[in-house]
Amino acid sequence: MNRKVDIYIRKVTKWQDEFMLLREIALESGLIEDLKWGHPCYTLNNGNVILLHGFKNYCAIAFFKGALLKDSKKILIQQTQNVQSGRQMRFASVEEIMKLRPTINRYIAEAIAIEEAGLKVEFKKSADFEIPKQIQSKLKKIPGLAVAFKELTPGRQRAYVLHFSAAKQEKTLDARITRCAPEIFKGKGFNEY
Repeated sequence: MNRKVDIYIRKVTKWQDEFMLLREIALESGLIEDLKWGHPCYTLNNGNVILLHGFKNYCAIAFFKGALLKDSKKILIQQTQNVQSGRQMRFASVEEIMKLRPTINRYIAEAIAIEEAGLKVEFKKSADFEIPKQIQSKLKKIPGLAVAFKELTPGRQRAYVLHFSAAKQEKTLDARITRCAPEIFKGKGFNEY
């Protein structure tokens, strides 16, 4: 047990009981407890295996290499379409965690076996991501922007596409492209200073 995680759990205002139970389950697995990115993290030989975190409507176990898990119960969630490796198991109550405890144990054991085997998630290369047609057409509306965008490195293009694609409304998409255009013309990446 890590003292920093004790403090974290004492300070949380939501999901405290759920975190205590998930912590107990994680520690029973033999993983090493730490606090990373402000959340309880459980590792094996310095490799991150699972992370506990809470949101407004649920708390979750995040499996760092969740994409490699078999997920026979079909309960793992890919947080967004852009997350390639991690998957979440979400909970809304202690009762739900208790009901799923055997399944949680199996998934953690499988995640440990994946880490022990040294398996890696094969990530898509930035160049393999398609630029949505809507974004392509918007880039063409500003003279020279589509050409400048194509001259960016694939990683920079991907970062912009992720930022643009997150817009929920067309006016927001237009505003984001207009706001980023000067940096694109300079050959800079999103939020690159």
